[in-house]
Amino acid sequence: MFRASLDEAIAHLSNRRGALSYADFLAVHRILFEGFYPWAGQDRAITAPDLSITKAGTVFAHPLDARLAVDEGLRIASDKRQLRQRPGFVMGMFAYGHPFLDGNGRTMLVVHTELCHRAGFCIEWHRTNKSDYLAALSAEIETPNRGILDAYLLHFIGEGKDRQAWGGMIGGLPGLDGQGATDTIAGSYEDAQVAEQYREFERRRGYRIKPVGPAAASSDE
Repeated sequence: MFRASLDEAIAHLSNRRGALSYADFLAVHRILFEGFYPWAGQDRAITAPDLSITKAGTVFAHPLDARLAVDEGLRIASDKRQLRQRPGFVMGMFAYGHPFLDGNGRTMLVVHTELCHRAGFCIEWHRTNKSDYLAALSAEIETPNRGILDAYLLHFIGEGKDRQAWGGMIGGLPGLDGQGATDTIAGSYEDAQVAEQYREFERRRGYRIKPVGPAAASSDE
């Protein structure tokens, strides 16, 4: 399903003249997975607002904070110079946000590739090692803004490629076969143990995302 819809998702992003937004993140997921998931394009704030989701010991953002994390990544990526220096930080924010019940990795890969293209470079993902990348990504989520994933990805930066070449490049990546660790529902945030696990993970991360614009107003409410 992902490979069949990839060209359409790339076309959606290429037709967006302004800065990419959270709405584009949702749109890419919808395009990629609407033939498979009835909730495609809807984030966890809608599909699972009370559930804590983890994967291999990594805790993801609260559903109501998923957009804030993705927006933080998009904010940094809007500065081309910063994105070239901090591609791992941006990817880490997307991964921590983990907006969807499934399909997060594929969605953020497509969006990240478009952002890099706009900044004049690409990540040569075919040269990366799946295990090493996932280890660096997990460390980035747990300890953001310390350059862990940046240091890994900077070895694979190449010249920008024409969008027409993305379909084969992204679609053929190892690791997109669904064989790997799957998400786990840790439980409801109403469970004291689950809530404490989330708070402890947030304390260890030590990176606070401040809402801006309309999000700040709704947060204050």
